[in-house]
This record gives sequence, structure tokens and C-alpha cells, in this order.
Amino acid sequence: ANKLDTRFRIGSMNKMFTAVAVLQLAQAGKIKLTDPLGKYITNYPNQDVATKVTIHQLLTHTGGTGDIFGPEYNAHRLELRTLNDYVALYGKRAPAFEPGSRWVYSNYGMVLAGVVIERVSGQSYYDYVAEHIYKPAGMTRSASEPENQTVADRSIGYMQKQGGGGWTPNTDTLPYRGTSAGGGYSTVGDLSKFADALTGHKLLNAEYTDLLITGKVDAGNGTKYAYGFEDERKNGAGAVGHSGGAPGMNGDLRIYPQSGYVIAVLSNLDPPAAQKVSGFIEARLPQ
Repeated sequence: ANKLDTRFRIGSMNKMFTAVAVLQLAQAGKIKLTDPLGKYITNYPNQDVATKVTIHQLLTHTGGTGDIFGPEYNAHRLELRTLNDYVALYGKRAPAFEPGSRWVYSNYGMVLAGVVIERVSGQSYYDYVAEHIYKPAGMTRSASEPENQTVADRSIGYMQKQGGGGWTPNTDTLPYRGTSAGGGYSTVGDLSKFADALTGHKLLNAEYTDLLITGKVDAGNGTKYAYGFEDERKNGAGAVGHSGGAPGMNGDLRIYPQSGYVIAVLSNLDPPAAQKVSGFIEARLPQ
């Protein structure tokens, strides 16, 4: 049975961790957000991406770097073991549009942000996040071990069978390992600790925390996209955070900086299971 400390896959929710990591390196003077990608990934295959796409654009989905899912991904799903493997597969692609001209959600852009973290820090993405985010936040139940490894208390995801009629485990849809764009696992307690560490400035100083969560580009539905966070605030009130969803997994973290509330929901069912719960709770929070 799933409990409060059950580890659930979080999907795209870990884009928040990736963005915090990049901003930690920016705060330390090791990254400039206006720099082109090629300054940090010096051997990047496509010159237009290397010279025109900035770190800011990777974190805001405005670089035109495209997605990773589709027939190519399905054919190579279990061979993609490191972030550099994704660059080898997708790195020759040109930008899908003029970088900076519009907002189109890009999982591959967040993979590239993870590669930048590796090149600048000298650590693997996974080790960096464990040391600089999980540890200071006190998140002891979060990680991104490969799917073929046994992880205690990691829930099994169940997705709806095609055409309805019951549920089936999502095992055959999972990557070899989560990436900086999505994957890994956490608990509702750890996500709450992450929220507290963020708003308590244990991860970034006040200036960089504000830079992280403040909306920068219109993402539709009244939402602005910040750096790895969605910003739904109006006149200061409301939530920042990110959801994650894939077959057999759905999660949502909503942080309310003004009121101090945090909603963390994790599910091992298809979307929008978790968002229905977080929306239900949000509608009942004191105004």
C-alpha cells in the first residue's frame, strides 16, 4: 500500500531541481544566463543551437530545442543512459524556430541544461542535485536510480489499458533512467522540504530565488513560465511550482510564497489524478 513516505516517480517536476541547480551555479558566478549554450558545451554538434540558444532560453522553453519523445526515442529508449547520450542522438537538430521568438515546451532543452550543469560543476547531474539540493533541503527519499535497480518503497505506476478496461503497469514506457528534464522519484514529504528550503533561501539567496520563480514568458492559460517553474501568481497571491505527468505517474507541487501554504500531491496513476487533488485543495485554501 502507498504511504506518506512512498517514493513516486515525479516526471517533469524535477525541472524545478534542474533550474535551481543552474541558478546556484549562476549565483556562484560560474554561469551567465545570457550566454549561449556553446560556451559550456563546447563540442555541441549543431552550430545554430550552440551559438544562438542561451541558458535563459533553455530554462524558459524558448530556445526551439524540441522534444525527445517520438519514434526515435522509442527505438533507443533503453540505450539512452547518460545525458550525453541524448546529445549524441538529438544534437544535430537545428532550432525548430528562431531562438527567443516564442514559447514551446522543450524536454530536450532541459536535458541540455543538465549537460551544462555537468560541464560546469564537474559532477554528474545526479550527484550535483543530490549534494546541492537534496542534502541541504533534507530530502532523504529522493533520487534518480536507474529503473532496472531495486529501490525500496518505489511505487509501481499503473496506466489505463488501451480502449479502457482496467490498468496495466507502465514498466514498458519508462526510460532507462530519469534525466534533468524529468524522471526520478520523491515523496510528498521531500517535496514539502524542497519548498521550505527554497522559500527559506537554503538553496538560493533571496535575489536568485525571486529570479527563479518570477514568470518570464507567457505559457498560456494565464500562466507565465519562469525558470523551471510555472508562475500563476496575480498581484503576489497564488502559486509557483511544476507538475509532472506520464503514463502511470502524475504529481503536482504548488508553493504559495505569500501565504506560506504548500500543496504536494503524488500519484501512480495517469494524469490528471494528482492535479485534480491539488486543484480541489487549492480552491479551499483561505484567501
